[in-house]
Amino acid sequence: MPKLKLSDRQLYALIEAVKLGEEIKPSQQAKRKAFSKYRIESWENSKLTGIFYSIQRRLGLIDEVIGELVGVSPLILDPWLRATLRVAVEVAVFRNPNEKTLQHLKGLAKFLSSRTHPYVGYYYYDLLPKVINYVPRLDSEEKRLKWDYLFPEWFIGKMRELLGDEAKELLKALNKTLPVSLRVNGLKASVEEVEDYLRERGLRFERSDRVKTVIRVLDPFNPGKLMESGLALPQEEASAVASLILDPKPGETVVDLAAAPGGKTAHMAELMSNEGKIYAFDVDPERIKRMRKILRWAGVEIAEVRKLDGRKAPEVLGEGVMDRVLLDAPCTSDGTIAKNPELRWRLREKNIPKVVSLQKELIESAWRLLKPGGRLLYSTCSMLREENEGVVKWFLARHENARLIPLNGPYDEGFLPGTMRAWPHRHGTIGFFYALIEKKS
Repeated sequence: MPKLKLSDRQLYALIEAVKLGEEIKPSQQAKRKAFSKYRIESWENSKLTGIFYSIQRRLGLIDEVIGELVGVSPLILDPWLRATLRVAVEVAVFRNPNEKTLQHLKGLAKFLSSRTHPYVGYYYYDLLPKVINYVPRLDSEEKRLKWDYLFPEWFIGKMRELLGDEAKELLKALNKTLPVSLRVNGLKASVEEVEDYLRERGLRFERSDRVKTVIRVLDPFNPGKLMESGLALPQEEASAVASLILDPKPGETVVDLAAAPGGKTAHMAELMSNEGKIYAFDVDPERIKRMRKILRWAGVEIAEVRKLDGRKAPEVLGEGVMDRVLLDAPCTSDGTIAKNPELRWRLREKNIPKVVSLQKELIESAWRLLKPGGRLLYSTCSMLREENEGVVKWFLARHENARLIPLNGPYDEGFLPGTMRAWPHRHGTIGFFYALIEKKS
């Protein structure tokens, strides 16, 4: 392995990106902001981006190392010290730094003192030799798997229950960085026009085989201008499939029960040719603000955005009045780890029952909204059986007038016949689950 060479400025940029990553989501926004501040050039961006995302993927392990060395949880440390130690552990323990880089790691004590209290810098300087000389104790199979695949042990166990030995391929896929995916907005542009836009900028891309309006950009790319012009929106193929399955028609009345940041709402408006009505509900003010922007950029004219808990929607809109309801339910979002690598260490097995309870309340609310003959799509970006087939089985057992409409593609059948799953390692997209349910007349 060639020795890693990093300058002071590059280390400062990484530390600030890691610190901002705790405050700004998604993490790539934190990275862009920090790299811009330290004027990271294109020639060095690729290397530093790789290190930054490696820190996000390894965060749980890195924090274990720090906790072992300092004797307390890293979460109670000074934020600047925590970020600096995370970078130092990544560089010294998981990589092969040259002597100059090790000297720059020592020099971070002065950087820390300037950002916080001088004593913090002294503490870091005294601790650094232990970081540099750290050797992990991999004394169990569970620890070895965790270090190999960079996931909590309980999550590895869940995936092995679902897929057996194939789980290793899934975990590898979740550790790969997915390219930016764009869904062309048919209200404003054609696929060919967006491809011409990318071609003119010398970017490599490929069209999705499963969703004709989705394009994957294979080179580093900021989609900001395309978004603001409304020509295309960032959206993963598996996410775009959800609106296609629900298939809302022009003139229908539709509810998007957990809508922000609005990608599926915009897609449904396009499928409806901007004719009819979409009620888009969410509870997060910042995400709603973002959704309003996206819908405006996309030229959506039929969406009414409301700050409202989806569980209260029937009280506001009435019961048995909607042609279609999309419930892309709040979930653990573990299927998106390839896009949000730091998420893996925020997953808590103990939180799953609470998430499932919310999902059950929301699907009952969605059912109350639906008119006889109407259709409900229940989807998540989770791969956990409890949040997917578990919720659908529970729901179907409660409603004799609920009929599961079998889904035959473009992905694989779920563990409940008629449902469908997109798998990162099989389909090259985020993990996703779909169940289409019709209310019998």
